[in-house]
Amino acid sequence: MRLRNAVVATAAMATILVPATAALAEPSTPASQAVTPAPSPEKVLNSKATLAAPLPVPNVPNGTSADKVLVIGLDGLRYDRIAPATAPNLDSLIAGGTFGTSLLYTNPMAATSSGPGWSTIATGVWPDKHKVKDNTFTGKRYDLYPDFLSRVEGTNPAFSTYAAVDWKPLGDQGTFGTAIDARIVLDGDTAGYPAEDERLTQVSEQVLRDRNPDAAFVYLGNIDIVGHSSGAGSQAYLNAIGTIDGQIGRLLAAVRARPTYASERWTVIVGTDHGHTDAGGHGGSTIEERRTFVLASGPGIAAGATPSDTRLVDVAATAFAQLHLPLPAGLDGKSVAVRATDPFDGLTLGTRVGETGIPATVKGFTHTAPSGWSVDNTGLPSGGVEEWRGWSFTTDEFWSRAQRDQWRELFVRGRGVFAVADSDEWDDASHGTGTYNSTLVSAPYSVAGRTTAKISYVTHYRQEGTQKAQVLVSFDGGPTTVVKSYTADAVSQAESLSVAVPSGASTMTVRFRYYDASNNWYWAIDDLRVS
Repeated sequence: MRLRNAVVATAAMATILVPATAALAEPSTPASQAVTPAPSPEKVLNSKATLAAPLPVPNVPNGTSADKVLVIGLDGLRYDRIAPATAPNLDSLIAGGTFGTSLLYTNPMAATSSGPGWSTIATGVWPDKHKVKDNTFTGKRYDLYPDFLSRVEGTNPAFSTYAAVDWKPLGDQGTFGTAIDARIVLDGDTAGYPAEDERLTQVSEQVLRDRNPDAAFVYLGNIDIVGHSSGAGSQAYLNAIGTIDGQIGRLLAAVRARPTYASERWTVIVGTDHGHTDAGGHGGSTIEERRTFVLASGPGIAAGATPSDTRLVDVAATAFAQLHLPLPAGLDGKSVAVRATDPFDGLTLGTRVGETGIPATVKGFTHTAPSGWSVDNTGLPSGGVEEWRGWSFTTDEFWSRAQRDQWRELFVRGRGVFAVADSDEWDDASHGTGTYNSTLVSAPYSVAGRTTAKISYVTHYRQEGTQKAQVLVSFDGGPTTVVKSYTADAVSQAESLSVAVPSGASTMTVRFRYYDASNNWYWAIDDLRVS
């Protein structure tokens, strides 16, 4: 959530179908007590009423879709603290849904703070696109990348949208914008988050039960406040999770109490913008501050899955997929119902060998290439750090734990397991004479009958000194041709290369050669596709 005591925050989010059999609390406020005011010109209710005063129910337009999405944003929830808390509603959603965990970026891309975190969730793009790097929101580009509710309105204005938040910048800065049909924006920093969370829960229960929104976002902030004051390792933090879990249960019960619920298809998205240290705080680059999750259950979303290929940007894409709306161009996310087909993600990973700074329990590397792939270490000197002897296959957590704050954390477009040539880490142990030289060789791809082939992949490269990085292709086992060279940093970029296919060629092999390198950074690639 917001920055406290000079500590910043970020966000991740998750998706869930309302389970019809879960035992949840009944809604607390009867529909007969609802008061409906005329909406303001901005369609925003900015409340400065007393804490005990219930909020009036906004005029939410009547929706048109039987497919509906509820996103619940929980600020500052570290996912590994859910299990020890008393949180039956979250536990039920995890057991019956897809629960994918991942890590955030760090500076210089963006701080692990709420401004960039909620912006990433809302827009479905990474900070290098939406440009929010901290809680000042300086440089924001919501004009190019609006929130998913505003995009729903732009795609089909007949859809009904609703947002309720009690971190005021999410409304004032336009993270959730005025195109949304009905917004409630409170100031928890002024009025206190426990009370404002409760007021938002009460009014949102009534909206979800008695109105007919197609897509809704409800933000609750007190877990983050307790994280700052008491730390994520405290019992107070677990108690805060338990309290908000009860509010989640009331929102889900309100959905199930709808008179039209039996004919509707609901997906619920619950998630967080960042983790917390055990002592309290976030904004830095520790694993605890970077922890995020996407928890998903809904029509077409697998139950009981724990994928490694989910990312923070997937919330918006999932919402569009579950509403059966076309995915807006330029989004970085994918639906959590879609699993990656990258061959690296099926590899079996082991624990550390020479990287003693990585916990012994963290599995995260192998030198065994996928079927049909190979690694050519001809010319690589003996020795060096074993994990990084030639191209390795690793994860965000394992690789970034090897050495923090050298931009390894910025490979946000890599998912699950990816390939890394890290001469910088390899050089940290004694080795034979010579420089790092390793080539990753793909399986052959069919190009029969084609005149051109498109090579797509994501890359994360840092240049220093004399090191060289080349993408090469060969046809039917013939000589190699360079199709791309890197001579400057390419930070978490998506690449697309067009290659001419010789007449009569049947197969094409792609090579990633990284050489003449020593203590000179690294190269990571993922999601190679040939089409």
